Amino acid sequence: HRHTFTYTYCHRQSHTHTHTHSSEENNISEALATMTTTEWDFTDNTEYYSDDTGTGEYDFETLCEKEEIRRFRAWFLPTVYSLICFMALVGNSLVIVTYIYFSRLKTMTDIYLLSLGVADLLFALTLPFWAASIIGKWILGVFLCKAMYAIYRISFFSGMFLLTCISVDRYFAITKAVSAHRCCSRAIYISKVSSLVIWVTAVLFSIPEMAYTDVSTNDTCDLYYNQPTKLIVGMQVTQMVLGFVVPALVMVFCYSGIVKTLALSRSFEKNKAIKVIFAVVAVFLICQLPYNVVLMLKAVDRAVGGSEDCKLDNALMYAMDVSSSLAFLRCCVNPFLYAFIGVKFRNDLLKLLKELGCMSQAHFYQLTSCARRRSSGAMETETTTTYSP
Repeated sequence: HRHTFTYTYCHRQSHTHTHTHSSEENNISEALATMTTTEWDFTDNTEYYSDDTGTGEYDFETLCEKEEIRRFRAWFLPTVYSLICFMALVGNSLVIVTYIYFSRLKTMTDIYLLSLGVADLLFALTLPFWAASIIGKWILGVFLCKAMYAIYRISFFSGMFLLTCISVDRYFAITKAVSAHRCCSRAIYISKVSSLVIWVTAVLFSIPEMAYTDVSTNDTCDLYYNQPTKLIVGMQVTQMVLGFVVPALVMVFCYSGIVKTLALSRSFEKNKAIKVIFAVVAVFLICQLPYNVVLMLKAVDRAVGGSEDCKLDNALMYAMDVSSSLAFLRCCVNPFLYAFIGVKFRNDLLKLLKELGCMSQAHFYQLTSCARRRSSGAMETETTTTYSP
């Protein structure tokens, strides 16, 4: 889609000169008569900012070229999205199938991890559509456009809330072991109800995406297309607060308490458990913090009416592409951080692979026997997913 922009050159008489020659005035008049307007054709990848030469003679618009960003997105985002999609589909599918096949839904964390796998799997299924929207024009209609953004928002909020619940469950299971054991009979019911509440809340938070996403006039699937700035800034702030700040604070509090409790214990596995906890928090911050910082800068930029600095505008676009790709990694990293580290879960997964014919009996016995030797004496309880590798 292309637009035609018409620029008119206007000559302003300088006040610093007290007189001009008549011949010069005639020349200027003739020049203006032959050069009143000039038309240029630009693509939508170019934005325009008003500028001033500083002389007071002319006002014109400078070009903010977006062609380089378009080329960068054309290869970077589809490549990254494809890799994330493949890894997320494999990892989360194994989590879901293992939990369902062996009926391992015996603890609160098991329920949360199954829901987390479903949320990440749903998001992974939308990544091919994200890649398609970047490569070319959107030809899949308004419904799929809205669905793509809505599923992303549902999986985003549900994933963040589920990670928060997992950290809270681990906190009570380790630091309040006696109280957690007393409530063990109600744990499954509480986890199912809380998971349902999380999914319903995530759907409610996705309503703006369903309502305000549309296909623009240049055939792109755009979020908040033709919506007021206040609405856009408000939704971005809501996403930052509920989708990052609150979960981060809860996770830091819970895992800090867990580390203090483990530090006082005499279990020889505590050092490995503490390393896993630090890895969980570090991955969460590394994946989510850059994206939310850039999102905050974009919100501030929108709130002040946009920047007239072309370099700053381009830098924010590059930063958003890279940081959002980093944030998307969460859907393929979560299975390794939360499910595959558990000794019991790994044994069930290996058993599933053996029954599917992906592993020989000898190889299965070798791997499971090594795992049993490493985990002997480790803190392995039914109240929480083990931290032992």
